[in-house]
Amino acid sequence: MAGANHSLYEAWLRLTLVNGLGGAMVRQLLGALGTPQQVLETSISELRRLVAPEFASAIADGGNREAAERALLWLQDTSNHIVALGDDDYPALLLQIPDPPPLLYVKGDCSALNRFALAIVGSRNASAQGAANAEEFARVLSDAGITIVSGLALGVDAAAHRGGLAGKSSSIAVVGTGLDIVYPARNRALAHALAERGAIISEFPLGTPALAVNFPRRNRLISGISRGCLVIEAALQSGSLITARLANEQGREVFALPGSIHSPLAKGCHKLIKQGAKLVDDASDILEEFAFAHSPAPAQPTAENSAEAATLLAMLGHDPCAYDALVTRCEIQADALAALLLELELSGLIEKLPGNLYRRIH
Repeated sequence: MAGANHSLYEAWLRLTLVNGLGGAMVRQLLGALGTPQQVLETSISELRRLVAPEFASAIADGGNREAAERALLWLQDTSNHIVALGDDDYPALLLQIPDPPPLLYVKGDCSALNRFALAIVGSRNASAQGAANAEEFARVLSDAGITIVSGLALGVDAAAHRGGLAGKSSSIAVVGTGLDIVYPARNRALAHALAERGAIISEFPLGTPALAVNFPRRNRLISGISRGCLVIEAALQSGSLITARLANEQGREVFALPGSIHSPLAKGCHKLIKQGAKLVDDASDILEEFAFAHSPAPAQPTAENSAEAATLLAMLGHDPCAYDALVTRCEIQADALAALLLELELSGLIEKLPGNLYRRIH
């Protein structure tokens, strides 16, 4: 609604901010009565035919004026916007889902909302390799012209946003709080970067805290504004599987990155693949699916390490390996092996996992 007049903003806000009046009822009122201003001007007797008496009374009293005023003050910042059903900037793909939000709060670039986008989601407790995969996939896809969508959570989400921002097509965060709150607080700097070079969106009013019930609702919008959803590292009970299920129900493509059979964070991805998700092990798999042209991936970095380090990396393989097993495989003294493992970990070539396990990072 960039450039819309003040009264139009106010009418939308006063109506949608009526306490307890959900998106379905707002859409019902708009379908029956017209614009938000026409709904606010409708008699209470007519409103009672459409909604419960307490909502009819609140609307007939002018809606939630106080909350609307707070939102109007927020809109004085030129980076803040609201986008409503029927606006040119409203994400066209959201019109295809069963319950599109009547109003979106946007911080950043509204034009990003209708770009070709892919959701990348995964574990909040991502391994170093999982985060690296998410960031690299996102960067390559962003450079190829695909905007990266995720949920601003720790782990895979944050890595995907960083990769999207590093590419030319940027990134969008869909959050489960009001846009005057950054959650989690550790992602504050990332949120500022998204607001400056991408966008952050929410259907929740300003001041809405990080309530657990909001995040499954948020997930339907992550998948809803995207053409597909890539899951990178997800346990069997992960919320990322909810996003993948919603993507499938919305007719979006679902992709999953496989992992070690020994990793709990790979179980969710393997389940998705068994259920028909497309297995991917390179960003080119997704680009080919969507017929995007792309540049070759950059060569993998090489380490200037000793012959012992090179031998250790080769012996480590690609699955997690126990320290004791490495001692046996490599025939290196325990003290020397511990020092070498630390050197490789500090170089970003391996990661240490719980249970005294080590895994190579590609």
